[in-house]
Amino acid sequence: MYVAFDGDNAKWAYAFMKGWKTNDRVDFDLEDAHDLDEMTSRAQNEAYVKLKLKERMKSSEALVVIVGEKTKNLYKFCALGNRARDELGLPIIVANLNNKTQIDSGLCPPILQDACAVHVAFKMEE
Repeated sequence: MYVAFDGDNAKWAYAFMKGWKTNDRVDFDLEDAHDLDEMTSRAQNEAYVKLKLKERMKSSEALVVIVGEKTKNLYKFCALGNRARDELGLPIIVANLNNKTQIDSGLCPPILQDACAVHVAFKMEE
């Protein structure tokens, strides 16, 4: 699973997912396809970002997009991830930080609003 998120505003949610994986009492598996330190220093280079996203997604079975208050504004990187996902045919799971279980057109990036995706609340199963 490859997880895409707003590194400035939703990194905490990704950290929760990593914590779920390490908790023996939680049945959750996550293959960490991120190497944020390597990517961060050159994240403005579009060709570099596209190459790294594609490399990371190749080993994934699905794309999870964590959607928060500012995700809609990250069009450029959402578009790059969407193209890489299309080339690899990965299913999309949109995890809403506002706990909505359906598309939130006010927060979901436009490029994902028409995509075939499952929208879920970002929380552990109750």
